[in-house]
Amino acid sequence: MTETQAPRSSLAIALAIIYLVWGSSFLAGKILVTDEPPLIAAGLRFSAAGLLVLAFAWWRSGPPVFTRIELWHVLAMSFLSVFFSNACHMIAMQFVQSNTAALLNATPALWIAWLGTFGHRRSQLSGSARLGLLVGLIGVLLVLAPKGGFHLAGLGWQLLILLGCLSWSLGTIYYRNAGTANTPLMFTAIQMLTGGVGLLAAGAFVGESFAFQWTPRAVAAILWLTLMSSCLAYSAYAWLTVHARPVVVGSYGYVCPAVAALVGWLVLDETLAWMQVTGLLVILLGIALVTGYLSPLPRVAAR
Repeated sequence: MTETQAPRSSLAIALAIIYLVWGSSFLAGKILVTDEPPLIAAGLRFSAAGLLVLAFAWWRSGPPVFTRIELWHVLAMSFLSVFFSNACHMIAMQFVQSNTAALLNATPALWIAWLGTFGHRRSQLSGSARLGLLVGLIGVLLVLAPKGGFHLAGLGWQLLILLGCLSWSLGTIYYRNAGTANTPLMFTAIQMLTGGVGLLAAGAFVGESFAFQWTPRAVAAILWLTLMSSCLAYSAYAWLTVHARPVVVGSYGYVCPAVAALVGWLVLDETLAWMQVTGLLVILLGIALVTGYLSPLPRVAAR
């Protein structure tokens, strides 16, 4: 089934799951890296989610298919969309507010639209979409601009989040063009399990402890991230990647930052500078241009 054949109701449900679950997952991620070692916690989350989804996918559609090219696809996607992307985010979120991380995570909507012009399933960008990419870049610079001037330490952690966003976007386009042998659900399960094991190995390599504090809020955070963010929303995203256009896939950048900013303000008492809020609005303007929701007015014909 292609994106033109996918029911609109299924697309709407998948988008709603991604918007709400991932929008609130920044709060859970911030709590988790505050109480537990970041790489080990992320590895445990994705390994557990991978096993759960693998069992369900196996029961539903049979055992996974392993060929040489399929193994290559699994390794590439595990590295781009699970291991490297989440390692960047979890490490950086120890030093960055959850709502700031969410603002920067609006950028995949721009990355995915641009990267979607490559590959055999490419879709070209209009003039307004190219303008939107430029506007979005200006918005990112505004989000990165702190009060009182730039400081290398804080800027470095935010740039690390942007690097993770780029890795995630590359994984999205790679999967869209890969043509995997397994079903999206089965492939997602193998991908999460492989990436989760890689994160556990990386955590052990850098000396993180496997002894968790298991505070009540850390338990709630890891359960939310494992069951809702990884199992449910990640599977919805994998399905959406195949059945929707890149601009639709990347549209979660509209809603997730707003949800994350609201939740961070309500629960963690986080604040946002006016420059960051302005940057978010500029990014959303850029996304609107990229996705075609806002197009320049046509020229008035001369009499």
